[in-house]
Amino acid sequence: MTASSMKSSASATTEVVLEADGLTKHFPVRKRGREVLSRVTRMVQAVDDVSLTLRRGRVTALVGESGSGKSTVARLLAQLYPRTAGEVKLHGKPVTATSGKRFRAYSRQVQMIFQDPFASLNPVHTVRYHLTRALKIHNRAGASKEDLENALTGLLARVQLTPPERYIDKFPHELSGGQRQRVAIARALGADPEVLLADEPVSMLDVSIRLGVLNLLRDLKERLHLAILYITHDIASARYFADETMVMYAGRVVEGGDSETVTQQPAHPYTQLLIDSAPDPDQIAGYRTSEKDRGSGEPPSLINPPSGCRFHPRCPHVMERCKTDLPPRFDISDGHFAACWLYDKEKA
Repeated sequence: MTASSMKSSASATTEVVLEADGLTKHFPVRKRGREVLSRVTRMVQAVDDVSLTLRRGRVTALVGESGSGKSTVARLLAQLYPRTAGEVKLHGKPVTATSGKRFRAYSRQVQMIFQDPFASLNPVHTVRYHLTRALKIHNRAGASKEDLENALTGLLARVQLTPPERYIDKFPHELSGGQRQRVAIARALGADPEVLLADEPVSMLDVSIRLGVLNLLRDLKERLHLAILYITHDIASARYFADETMVMYAGRVVEGGDSETVTQQPAHPYTQLLIDSAPDPDQIAGYRTSEKDRGSGEPPSLINPPSGCRFHPRCPHVMERCKTDLPPRFDISDGHFAACWLYDKEKA
């Protein structure tokens, strides 16, 4: 390859495919009792002002504890939920496609892998039905029965379910958890997408087979140059699998950067708390926080979230301004940021 062709190939590998800018989602709370007479509708502020970029050939991890809004972000990107505010761009063009032909065209490029493979597969249908339906919906079944069989065989081989004839006519309950998740991944690949939104794809699997599924996704990323959003509560797996990691707390992104930096040199107190909760044997010696710096308490209500920084009720480094002022993103180093007043260089 010439130098110019190598350069163009590299730029294509990291091309921006999907972007979210200021993504926000508030869910109305159902009124009960005397609330029915009130004109005020309370809202669950599930996601607030989330911005991220998914690039071809790269994995971006979205990390946080349960209820932080990670899965809601994925569903907003998949156009399964209407947005309260913000914008989603596919190849630089704004997208709003919640139904009809436009949604089908969008889902052909952006596919989602759900957390529970048993719930996401219809128990009364075989693997053949699930994959055939995906291929036909996205016009990839071919013109003949032979073309369809070749496409089905190719999908199963791509997710390492071989020989294909062993799995093609089985029902979901006849497969292991890891095999079901591979079928779900194959179904997503049936659309030939550019983006995979993986919502905790290994959290429902046995520990012994999680690594195999993550390695499969990594192999697909490299061979097909996919852009992958990897949602997880396990920050250690994000370091292993993702190129970039973003940390969410109570609906907001509080830290982001390349995975090695975020996990080895965490800046935000919440990220430090996450890492302390999931020790990494390769963690830098001497980083461990003391007992008094680990923070405590429970995540806040998203119906009435704390003012200012949402982490301040649990933060061991809380200051007065944390209780009233929402911190912007502060640059820590090249590409590494944290939304925390500790890094305000202009503070007194």
